[in-house]
Amino acid sequence: MLRSVWLGLAFVLGAASGGAGQTPPPAPPPVVVSPPQPVAAEDTLSYMARPIKPLKAFFMSLAVPGWSQARLDRKLTGALFVTIEGLALGMTVKTIRELKYLERVGADSARTASKRSQRQDWLILLGFNHLFSGIEAFVGSELHDFPDDLRLRAVPMPSGGIGIQASIPVRWP
Repeated sequence: MLRSVWLGLAFVLGAASGGAGQTPPPAPPPVVVSPPQPVAAEDTLSYMARPIKPLKAFFMSLAVPGWSQARLDRKLTGALFVTIEGLALGMTVKTIRELKYLERVGADSARTASKRSQRQDWLILLGFNHLFSGIEAFVGSELHDFPDDLRLRAVPMPSGGIGIQASIPVRWP
């Protein structure tokens, strides 16, 4: 009973004070609307500017695989081309040393021919790595502003089974 008296007294005192401890929120500052500022042409096209022109990207990565990929911020792809380049270059050097050794000791012609074939294979892999790196850099430069949020999801088909739905956002000026 004493507890309910105290609760009642607290309620009456709180209601009588009318929230004297509370202050109204300050009025929001007035909003000043300025006229729109003209936008420079380079500002509107800045998101479309390529970091590297496609042909320049092709020749950069043709010379040094992974170079254009690094400039285009495609680090994983560039690292892949650099890794393949290092592997192929190392194996080419190793095979050339083994071939020179076989020729120096006068090994049979079958082993020498096999080593020459291996050297040729590694050199061809080096050439293809340079070519593919250049082609990938060209395409990467062309498509650098392609939207990243391509979505694929599985959807049920009316006839049963599962299909694929793709959504590609398109920018419209």
